[in-house]
Amino acid sequence: MMRAGTATRLCALLCAVFCTIVCTFAAAPLAAQERFIPLDQLKSGLDFLGSDVQQMQLDDFANPGMLWLDRGAQLWNKPAGPAAKSCATCHGDVRTSMKGVATRYPMIDKSSGELLNIEGRILQCRTRRQGAPAFAYESEDLLALTTLVAHQSRGMPIHVSIDGPARAHFEAGRAFYYQRHGQLNLACTHCHEQNWGKVLYNEPISQGQPNAYPIYRLYWQTLGSLERRFRSCLFAVRAEMLPYGSPEYRDLALFLAWRAQGLKIETPGIRR
Repeated sequence: MMRAGTATRLCALLCAVFCTIVCTFAAAPLAAQERFIPLDQLKSGLDFLGSDVQQMQLDDFANPGMLWLDRGAQLWNKPAGPAAKSCATCHGDVRTSMKGVATRYPMIDKSSGELLNIEGRILQCRTRRQGAPAFAYESEDLLALTTLVAHQSRGMPIHVSIDGPARAHFEAGRAFYYQRHGQLNLACTHCHEQNWGKVLYNEPISQGQPNAYPIYRLYWQTLGSLERRFRSCLFAVRAEMLPYGSPEYRDLALFLAWRAQGLKIETPGIRR
């Protein structure tokens, strides 16, 4: 049995190590310039994975996210609502009508003035155009259609607009990114800008890029949205997790998309 004095010293040592790690992550000043990571240094999360996971993502037969893609294709052609309209009724072949669309999201909806991500656009079409009940956030159907739409832009670079009314959302998203959160008092920048490439819990820290969502995360053993990843990060720093669909998430997604300008869409991606 461990003696009391030894146990006390061991506990003190572990606390000191933990505090050192936290202070290292939190000590650096927040970024003041527009782009903390230059465009020519941007890296997809795929670059931080082992070759086994990389090959799994790149092989359409091995990528489990393709199961949601198939489901999305079925939903695209499935009539819904009183008018029995499907997505294909208005948009035709998804492979042509949705090609390049995901590169521009999140974007301002001209009719409502709202900032919409792809999920928001799908829900708007479903309720307004089809007259059907909205899908629940993070439901299999919404993930499937979002994956289907985003997949049509695979290999194309992100190029969102932050002009006009989108600018206020961009600034709000940037503020959220550099704001400290939770009991650990950490901001997104402390991991994904100031310490990317370093190792934490045996895993390399990525730049936190959004270009592969929805993703199949091995830890989740299922597909998940970018908002689910936001909530996971907030949970990790012991902060309040905002509800799905919160405007703060869309603002943050716009900032991340601008920050990832030029990276190619990979949906459906795979991450650990």
